[in-house]
Amino acid sequence: MAYTVGQVAKVAGVTVRALHHYDEIGLLSPSGRTAAGYRRYDDADLERLQLIRYYRELGFPLEEIAAILDEPAADPAAHLRRQHELLTVRIKRMQEMVTAIEFAMEASKMNIRLTPEERFEVFGDFDPDAHAEEAEQRWGGSDAYRESNRRASRYGKEDWLRIKEENEDWGRRIVALMSTGAPADGPAAMELAEEHRQIIGRWFYECSYEIHTGLADMYMADERFTAHYENLAPGLAAYLHEAIHANAITRA
Repeated sequence: MAYTVGQVAKVAGVTVRALHHYDEIGLLSPSGRTAAGYRRYDDADLERLQLIRYYRELGFPLEEIAAILDEPAADPAAHLRRQHELLTVRIKRMQEMVTAIEFAMEASKMNIRLTPEERFEVFGDFDPDAHAEEAEQRWGGSDAYRESNRRASRYGKEDWLRIKEENEDWGRRIVALMSTGAPADGPAAMELAEEHRQIIGRWFYECSYEIHTGLADMYMADERFTAHYENLAPGLAAYLHEAIHANAITRA
C-alpha cells in the first residue's frame, strides 16, 4: 500500500508539517515518490512513524529517536522491550506523583504553617492549598476539621516529615501483610487498622471507631482516596476497608 502525506497525517494523528520536517531531518523519509515528486509512504514507513510517536510521547528529542531507530543491532522486539521498560518507569513515577497529590489533599484540610521551601520538602511539587476549599466544604462544620486545624497550626517541618514517615512505614507494612495472603479480618490486619486509627488520633483529631469506619467507606466511595491506596498496592483500598470495619466491630 502507498499512502499520501495527507493520508498518513490523518491516520497517525500528526500534522503534514511534522511529516515534512521528519523527512527534512532524515527521521522519516518516504519510501517512494510520484513522478511529480509527491511523497508516498508504505506500511514500513507507518511502522517507523508509530515508533517515533511512542518515543516522542516518552519525551525523547527527535535527534535521539533517530539514533535509536537507526541503530544497526536494533530489531522490532528490542524496541518494544525498550518502550515497555520506559513506560514501566514512567508509570511508577506517575504513581508516586499521585501519592504525593493525595497526601497533599489530606493535608489541605489543615492550617499548615510552612515556608515554600519546607512545603516543597514535605509535599514535593504539589500545593496543599489547591484543595483547601473543597476540604472546607466537605468537612468544615465538623469538630474533627476544627481540631485538625488547631493541631496542624502548631506543626513545623519536622512534625510533617515525621507524619509522612509514619504513614509511609505503616503503608509498607500493610502492603507486605496483604501480600502474604493474611485475611483482612484477621488479627494482624486488624492490628494495622487500629494503628491507622491511632495515627490519625495522635496527629489530627480524636478518631472514634465510628469516624474510622466512615473514613474507610470514603476510601472506597471517593475515587481519589481509592487511587491513593491502590497505588500502594492493587486491592489495598478494599483490604483496608474490610480490616477497619472488622477492627471496629471487634474492639468497639
